[in-house]
Amino acid sequence: MPQQSRYQNAEFEALMDKVIMTLEENQAGRDLSLMVLGNVITHIFETQVKPEDRQAMAEKFASVLVKSVKN
Repeated sequence: MPQQSRYQNAEFEALMDKVIMTLEENQAGRDLSLMVLGNVITHIFETQVKPEDRQAMAEKFASVLVKSVKN
């Protein structure tokens, strides 16, 4: 999901590589990977976002995700 970020590319890439490696090491297929990542996202919303902001942030996240996979 390319977007302007406050994080350094190296920091982002290192963390993303770890997540991908973990999924690959566990031979998680597409469905399991998406389920796990979806639950991680839900956990982040529930633990790091105020309840009153969750729906709007989730909708924004979903919108950005949809845009990132369009051709």
